[in-house]
Amino acid sequence: MKKEKVVYRFCPYEGKVLTAKREVSFEIKLTSRLILDELCFNWNKRMLEEKINQSIQKGNKDEFASVREEYLQYIWE
Repeated sequence: MKKEKVVYRFCPYEGKVLTAKREVSFEIKLTSRLILDELCFNWNKRMLEEKINQSIQKGNKDEFASVREEYLQYIWE
């Protein structure tokens, strides 16, 4: 059997260069999503708690009731 020879010839490419993007693994995507969700949850919870405390300090019962309802729905599990 004859051995085949392969000859490569390099020619300059004149078109637009394409860059390949590396796929991010599922575990990294999931972990980053969970971390962002946790950060958003904690920030929103802290903001609602601050609004509740401000309404208590002002003595505004209507504002307290509305923020309290929003807070209860937010932390309900």
